[in-house]
Amino acid sequence: MILSRKFLSTLLVLISLFGAAASRADPQQDYAAALAQLPNASYSDKSDIVKTIVTLQQPGARQVLQAFLDGMLYARTADAKIFIVTEQGDQFQLVDALTQKSAGSAAQTDFDKIGTNNGLRKLLRSAIAQFDLASSDKAVRLAAVRDVLNDPDDEVIKILRERANVELDSKIKSEIKQGLALADLSSDAADTRLVAINTLSGSLNPNVYNRLQAMLEQSADGSYAEPDDRVRAAARKAVAHIDHWRTFYSIIETSFFGLSLGSVLVLCAIGLAITFGVMGVINMAHGELMMLGAYTTYVTQLLMPNHIGLSILVAIPAAFIVSACVGMLIERGVVKYLYGRPLETLLATFGVSLILQQLVRNVFSANNRPVETPEWLAGSLQINEAFSLTYNRIYVVLFTIIVFVVLQFILKRTTLGLNVRAVSQNRAMAKAMGIRSEFVDMLTFGLGAGIAGVAGVALSQLTNVGPNLGQAYIVDAFMVVVFGGVGNLWGTLVGGMSLGVANKVMEPYFGAVLAKILVLVFLILFIQRKPRGLFPQKGRAAEH
Repeated sequence: MILSRKFLSTLLVLISLFGAAASRADPQQDYAAALAQLPNASYSDKSDIVKTIVTLQQPGARQVLQAFLDGMLYARTADAKIFIVTEQGDQFQLVDALTQKSAGSAAQTDFDKIGTNNGLRKLLRSAIAQFDLASSDKAVRLAAVRDVLNDPDDEVIKILRERANVELDSKIKSEIKQGLALADLSSDAADTRLVAINTLSGSLNPNVYNRLQAMLEQSADGSYAEPDDRVRAAARKAVAHIDHWRTFYSIIETSFFGLSLGSVLVLCAIGLAITFGVMGVINMAHGELMMLGAYTTYVTQLLMPNHIGLSILVAIPAAFIVSACVGMLIERGVVKYLYGRPLETLLATFGVSLILQQLVRNVFSANNRPVETPEWLAGSLQINEAFSLTYNRIYVVLFTIIVFVVLQFILKRTTLGLNVRAVSQNRAMAKAMGIRSEFVDMLTFGLGAGIAGVAGVALSQLTNVGPNLGQAYIVDAFMVVVFGGVGNLWGTLVGGMSLGVANKVMEPYFGAVLAKILVLVFLILFIQRKPRGLFPQKGRAAEH
């Protein structure tokens, strides 16, 4: 009987201990208790609470810590309940810190801010990094590594060393390794600094380059920032290696900028290559036809304000149709009476350009119109830390190639293209064969004008849309056509790309204005040597 009583009492004690342990082991309750202590805690106690929150790893804890860091964590005065707040006038929009559910709104005067200091903010950044480094999303982990490396301290370095042992993604692991090596440059041990430099020698990160350069700085008394000769020699070698690759990628980037500028020139000139090269018409209103394409893009965005990304795609055929129709009106109303009289054609189309400019000023005013860049055209493609390509330039190059291929197909594989080539080579013979030369002239002029409108869509993403947009490109367009060979589309492509690259290569050395002057001087000398351009017309086309 006595034994059974002892057994029962022991069992009751064990049950009570198990229940207490189970209670203490409930992380959700511990998390709620930790949050409840925040409003009245001292700064040192808040630090302990933050560490507890990190240890518990409860859902929503990361958002609470971020709000705490951003100064948006408040306690309600009435009951000390904690909320994440968003200011809206004199009201707070509330989110329950514990459940992460919306809790309506309330007056700001009903809440007290849970304050932080510098030490606590530093701890909060480390705590948030620990949450992000444990995320299943690779992009979140990579961003966390880069963020904490901007301001590393002993705690951050400790966290990264622990993370390096468990991280599986090679890119993130490499980033962590680089960050730890960057921190080791401040080590008191020369051998540690030497190993760190060898690790960083292939990095193109600007922070790495600046730190290595700082180690080579020499003070007024002749001493170096880095006292050890071996380490200094390794740093000098690493800087030279990084400089080599930075120069290499700089050349590639400049060449790509040149290709993108060349693509713009080709887009501007390719329509002119048809009207000027194939028909022999000097169309000074070509720039204004590009301007109409740019304004068509602007109007399309006004009509589709909620679909900016799609509006650009809609604007391409719309701009082609608008500019082509205006071009055919110009041909029927003015140009058809002036074939074979280039000077009169030049003056007449110049007058048309002035009329179109004034028409746009009357409709849209003389101010530049804003054309929004869609999300898929914004930003850049980051190849590495020393080399990136902007998406708008990439798309301009691709767009130019597509326009060129489509135009080549039209001229080489369609009835219109066959008639255009027949009329341009021998108008009298083409008429004798039953080709309606006047109708072909109108369609050809419309095709060149439509291509100019499409060029205006591209220009709307690169420059201001205003009445004078076309004037900035008309001279360059004529230069490209003459340089490439009048009437030769391949010459226009090669000529535009060549002039674009030459311009961008010379700009860093001579400046933008002088570089353009030098290109013009080169072009004058080249035309004196080869008056027909890079790819002159052959056969009957060269005689007309």
